[in-house]
Amino acid sequence: MGMSRTYGEADERESVATIHRALDLGVTLLDTADVYGGVSKPGAAATDGVGANEELVGRAVRGRRDEVVIATKFGLADRERTPRGDAAYVKRAAEASLRRLGVDHVDLYYQHRVDPTVPIEETVGAMAELVTEGKVRHLGLSEAGAGTIRRAHAVHPITAVQSEWSLWSRDIEAEVAPTCRELGIGIVPFSPLGRGFLTGAVTSVADLAEDDLRRDLPRFAEENIARNTAIVDALRVLAAERGVTAGQLALAWVHHRGEDVVPIPGTKRVKYLEENVAAADLVLSAEDLRAVEGAAPDVAGERYPANFLKMSGR
Repeated sequence: MGMSRTYGEADERESVATIHRALDLGVTLLDTADVYGGVSKPGAAATDGVGANEELVGRAVRGRRDEVVIATKFGLADRERTPRGDAAYVKRAAEASLRRLGVDHVDLYYQHRVDPTVPIEETVGAMAELVTEGKVRHLGLSEAGAGTIRRAHAVHPITAVQSEWSLWSRDIEAEVAPTCRELGIGIVPFSPLGRGFLTGAVTSVADLAEDDLRRDLPRFAEENIARNTAIVDALRVLAAERGVTAGQLALAWVHHRGEDVVPIPGTKRVKYLEENVAAADLVLSAEDLRAVEGAAPDVAGERYPANFLKMSGR
């Protein structure tokens, strides 16, 4: 997502180099969406850039398709970013994603946000037809509630649920994660580094480009950044004791949530990609995990503004 305008200016050459380096390091999952590149801020109208990130991924994996699992999403790419899940739309969106990616199938296809106006049974039914047609291998939901996950799974097996999960976003631990584990569904945490905040890269709103999505997120308001910096400070102390970075420690914590957890840290640069990959080998004891969790006892600000937060957990 961050490679296509969402977190400031894009650099396609560096982005493609980062994807290639990821594959060289053994990373096998690339996560994109049809809306990435078309909208820079929650609530903003989509632009002609819709689909730009899928096209980027398609170019980057050309000639290396068999090395990678491609995940993409549908349902937020209209001009108002309104969740959509009617059967006809699902099929049109899938065809468009396949064209942009330049592939004959998508390995994992998510509904980006649940459409409250369409029964989930209709949406997943249409997604299941794509599996039958060989255009999609596996189905997923993003930011869905536990009840919806159960209803969807009854129509067709859901392979993965993607939700925000990190040291400062732990809502899914109450109902969503237990439901996924009961049903045998994998969990894909997005923003496991708190949209970069847990790395210490953001100390002020001034650190963010004018068109950076995070400027509209409550946790990145100046007064909340000041309060949340205490989390990073505590992580840095713990990380220094272990010879790693704060970001690596925060990412390792997510890795340790379970064998069924596959976090997808985003980055636009090779340097940070390599740090993220190295975090997968960091082993934390039970005592370490308690210490890391203790670094984030309280978080200032909601993770989304109200108009976007209401689309999560349906």
